This record gives sequence, structure tokens and C-alpha cells, in this order.
Amino acid sequence: MQILNSYATPYHPVAERYDAMEYRSLGRSGLKMPALSLGFWHNFGDDKPLQVQRDIMRTAFDHGITHWDLANNYGPPAGSAESNVGLIFAQDFKHLRDELLITSKAGFALRPGPYGAWGSKKYLVHSLDQTLLKLGIDYVDIYYHHLDDPDTPIEETAEALALAVTSGKALYVGVSNYPAERLREMAAALAQWRIPLRAYQGPYSMFDREIEESVLPTAADLGVGTIAYSPLQQGLLTDRYLDGTVPADSRAARGKFLHEKALSSAYYERATALQGIAERRGQTLAQLALTWVLRDPAVSSAIIGASSVEQLRSNLAALAADLSDDEVAAIEPYAVHGTGARTW
Repeated sequence: MQILNSYATPYHPVAERYDAMEYRSLGRSGLKMPALSLGFWHNFGDDKPLQVQRDIMRTAFDHGITHWDLANNYGPPAGSAESNVGLIFAQDFKHLRDELLITSKAGFALRPGPYGAWGSKKYLVHSLDQTLLKLGIDYVDIYYHHLDDPDTPIEETAEALALAVTSGKALYVGVSNYPAERLREMAAALAQWRIPLRAYQGPYSMFDREIEESVLPTAADLGVGTIAYSPLQQGLLTDRYLDGTVPADSRAARGKFLHEKALSSAYYERATALQGIAERRGQTLAQLALTWVLRDPAVSSAIIGASSVEQLRSNLAALAADLSDDEVAAIEPYAVHGTGARTW
């Protein structure tokens, strides 16, 4: 476990932190989401210095990113992201709790045994208690079921989410990685408890457009806000691989969430064309990818990760640009679903 330097300069956020950020309604709720949210999946585990994590979090908040997206299994190792964020929160952000949206999820495997994954009431209730303990807070703003569970009755999972709200441990509830038909079933199951389903979180990028077909329309019909994750397609929608090499410290080199086989000739052709469009617009490929995801008003927010303050600042620049109809049409031949998809 890392130790945070308690003698660091006290954090005082800048007064103009809300001036440049766009805030969007989360579906048919009164909750406003920043157009870009800070995700803690890869870069806030024990393998990253706490001071780097702290600098990223401070910079994000100074630019109006009020939403922290966590899950009980984020790390590495699993669970360490919540512990590390809790340390930084206690020193820097505790007095700013009312200005933050802190969300977490449970569903993927966290521990061995029959109670360490999926969607049972036992697992979800216990996991939320552990999340609150690690973060050092009384409630999360949104609590998600992280993935659809084919074995647990959806009514039981809904009961656990409803209990999170009625117990005061969550203000809103949502689901992640659900297909459209199960999204509708969860909304109906929660309605039995008079608890609305408020948020859906799923992958969405120029190379992963599956949710456009059914999830986005279903969410809109239900009044559920959509939050996009992996808008840069695990780094494929950046300039990281465009020179034809695979950096040793890249995700493709590690081969866990992205494999070198994703770097096909079709990928290079499409990504290079998109890079050209971005350059003509005065953007990086990553900035163009974020601007594209946010073009749809049905998307309440896009979650970005950051390994450095510089990367975060670069991604924030995407908010300063819009896409015309002609530009969207020019992008369309290269924004092909399935590019870089895992097929091995």
C-alpha cells in the first residue's frame, strides 16, 4: 500500500473551474454530468505513484470534471483504485464532496468463491459497503451493476440496487454492459420499488458502435442517460500506433485488453485517414474521437482515462470543437464498427 505525503501543498481548486466545461442532463433526471468524466480503470492502481494520481485528479477538477468513475475491481490489483482515491479524497477533496459525483460499480469478479462476482443481493450489498469504506464516504452518487448476470433473477439484482438508494448509500442507480432488452427489464424491475433506472454505461467509439443500434434508442425511450467508456478504443484512436510500431509500455504490447493483432492493415488505413481529418481540423486523433462521441446529445458524458496531466489537458481540448454535418459524413467511411475488435 502506498503512503500519500500529507505535507503536500493544500489543494485549493481554481475559482473558474466550471467556466469551460459543458454539463449535460443525465437522461430525464435533474443530474448534470460533465461532458468528460475521469475514469480510474487503469491508471490509479498500486503500480502508479500516488502523487501522479493526485495531480491528475486536481487538474481534472480544476477544469470542471466533477465525475469520478470507479468500480470495485479497478486497480491493479483489484480494489486498489478505490483505496488510492480514498487516500487522496481524504486529504484534498473531502471538503468538496458536494461538488463531486463519485460513482462505483460491482459485478465482475473481485474475490474467489460464490459471493465474489455477478449480481446477487449478497455480493452487491457487501461490495457497496466495502466501496464506501475504502473511499471514506457515506454514499456514492451512482451505483451500477457492472454486467448482466444470466443466472441471478433480475428482480434480485434490482432489489439490491433499490436497497442502495433506500438505505441512503446511493443517490441513483444504473447498469453497465447490459443489452437493450435487459436494460428495459431492469427498468421495469426497479419500478416495482419506485426507483428509476438513471444511467447506462457502455463502450462507444468510432470503432465500437454497437450501442447505436438498440441500446441508445432504448435508453432514450426509458429516460436513461448514457455514459460512454473507452471512447479512444483502448488507445487505437490515438497516434500511439500510427507509425507502425508497438511501444513496449503500451496496452497492445501487454496484450491483456488490446492485442497486436488489432493493428491490422484495415486499422492503419482507417486510423490514418481519421488522423488526416483531425489534422485538417487542428486536432489530434484522440481529440477528434472524443468530439465525435460527444456529437450525439444522447451521450451524457464520455469517460477518459489519463496517465499524466499532459494527456488529460490534451483530451480536454476536445471540448472546444464541434463537428459539422459534412465533417461527420467525411468521418463515416472510416468510423467502422469492429475495427480493432478482439477476435483471438
